[in-house]
Amino acid sequence: MRLRDIATYTLGAVLARRGRSALTLSGIAIGVAAVVLLTAIGEGVRSFVLAEFTQFGTNLIAVNPGKTTTMGMSGAMIASVRPLSLDDAGALERVPDVEAVVGVVTGNAAVEAGGRSRRTMVFGAGPEVPAIWGMRPALGRFLPRDGAGRAVAVLGAKLNRELFQGGTGGGGAALGERIRIGGEPFRVIGVMAPKGQMLGFDLDDTVYIPVQRSLAMFDREGLMEIDLLYDRDADSAAVAKRVKELLIRRHGREDFTITTQDQMLEVLGSVLDVLTAIVGGLGAISLVVGGIGILTIMTIAVAERRAEIGLLRALGASRGQILALFLLEATLLALLGGAAGFLLGAGGAWLIGALVPALPTRTAWDFVLLAEAAAGLIGLAAGVLPALRAAALDPVAALHEE
Repeated sequence: MRLRDIATYTLGAVLARRGRSALTLSGIAIGVAAVVLLTAIGEGVRSFVLAEFTQFGTNLIAVNPGKTTTMGMSGAMIASVRPLSLDDAGALERVPDVEAVVGVVTGNAAVEAGGRSRRTMVFGAGPEVPAIWGMRPALGRFLPRDGAGRAVAVLGAKLNRELFQGGTGGGGAALGERIRIGGEPFRVIGVMAPKGQMLGFDLDDTVYIPVQRSLAMFDREGLMEIDLLYDRDADSAAVAKRVKELLIRRHGREDFTITTQDQMLEVLGSVLDVLTAIVGGLGAISLVVGGIGILTIMTIAVAERRAEIGLLRALGASRGQILALFLLEATLLALLGGAAGFLLGAGGAWLIGALVPALPTRTAWDFVLLAEAAAGLIGLAAGVLPALRAAALDPVAALHEE
């Protein structure tokens, strides 16, 4: 038999029993579809979360009061012997490769203007916020360098819209207006450009005031966080080490926690890698189940086609060619199942992306190719025993049965 004859015979055998072939390849199709769909969702989640974490930049370092312990408690939850101060923030500005520093205090308070009131997040911060967090005023200016203790405020885009434009996006000018934050009077000097949300937190529904005013407003002894922007060309670990050494000299002990953006992204990547491995495991189980289905069907096919095998041997087909026929048939079923699974998985991923725009699914082609290759190998492995049994049949005995 020529190679073309083997391929034609195999394709004819698959098409001659369409119903059985469809049922046989369905197990493989489900496994590949699961891998394609779940990895597409996983890659979409990865891209979404990475975009959320990096929208403020990737060259950031955060310092929080309190030392993170092995118990897993957040540093912000542990009372620090010496809180982070504005003087600490000023000292960190002199660390080599540090370009900007901002001390942060956050709280929740009612913001009142023109008879309207809205309870929202209040950020006590400094003038370096636009540079460090990548946020820019759309109107007016941000908190001034020479107005540390002044009662001035900068509104987020949504808060400005709700207080001065009635939530409609039209009319009303916030600049120069007087508002009350937590019962204290402030003058609006700027409105931020829309920033959107980060992990469900609306960055536009906020108000910014000088950090000195926020310390008094929320009755805090120290800063909740100090954020640093460092040179993109500098090594984050080296900068973090210098920051750590300086704060230890100032505090006398390590009673703070330093987190680099690289560390956060590394932890995030580890979590997503575990999820990807779980998805791969589920897909592998489905593929193995599909392989068992192919083994069962091919075993039945050999039993049903004994006379056909005997005739092929009588016409001159060798044992090796009979072996190749059944191996190729099993592999073809698996590959067709893989192709069907890809179409199902990719279609499902596209549908989810269309129905849930916030979850941007993305087909992971490396996993698609891996799943298709695995399907072919599983089909090949599942066809070995039936193919060996077919090749071992005695042609005379097989024809005698006919």
